[in-house]
Amino acid sequence: MTEKNMSVYDHLGELRNRIIITAAFFFVFMVVGLFFAKPVIVYLQSDPVAQDIQMNAFNLTDPLKVYFDFSFIIALLLTLPVGLYQIWAFISPGLFENERKVTLSYIPISFLLFAAGLAFAYFILFPMVVHFMSNIADSLNVEGEYGINEYFSFLFGLVLPFGLLFQFPVLIMFLTRLGLITPQFLRKIRKFSYFGILVIAGIISPPELISHLTVTVPLIILYEISIMISANAYKKRLRAEEEARLDLELKETHLD
Repeated sequence: MTEKNMSVYDHLGELRNRIIITAAFFFVFMVVGLFFAKPVIVYLQSDPVAQDIQMNAFNLTDPLKVYFDFSFIIALLLTLPVGLYQIWAFISPGLFENERKVTLSYIPISFLLFAAGLAFAYFILFPMVVHFMSNIADSLNVEGEYGINEYFSFLFGLVLPFGLLFQFPVLIMFLTRLGLITPQFLRKIRKFSYFGILVIAGIISPPELISHLTVTVPLIILYEISIMISANAYKKRLRAEEEARLDLELKETHLD
């Protein structure tokens, strides 16, 4: 059955199958994550940021919860390329041939950007936040005693969103190739986007200038890169549509 002859029910069936495949990989990687969770936890505990923090278990199940949280995160990271490929495979029949090749290349780029976002948040932003919080505690003569579950929950809550934020250029490129947005639109809403970036940076960064700029500047650069990527993708889409139109006219001429 060709793509054009597929009914809505057939599309839903294909989507269900791809979700099942992704879920199956996720559960397999969860098992893999159980073997790698302990060395990852030990490594993060030995990091200079955490060495001065005495981690405690305030509940009997806290160590087990942290163990499974890491297994889940590891499975999520490993499943990301699989999920992206399944999305690509689902929508690719509706793309031009050259668009299929281009969008397929988005998968490794997306994974690398996700890893870059995690690295930026963990190695740059997270130490600044911990240092800022420690200074506040010292100024108030507060002796910190932290739970291992709270520490790593805070780490995940700060680091993982940056993995998603760094997906923005790929998302913009993808939506531009689908014709849903244009670089002109991104330029038009630039000032609103900058305001949103300032708000996000103000929420997740310590309330002092250097930390705020450390978060704001990379996000603004990321937005500007996204506009350039969108402009390039938009030109390629127009070129592909023009080539498709010429091919169609040529075929119609031959039929006449």
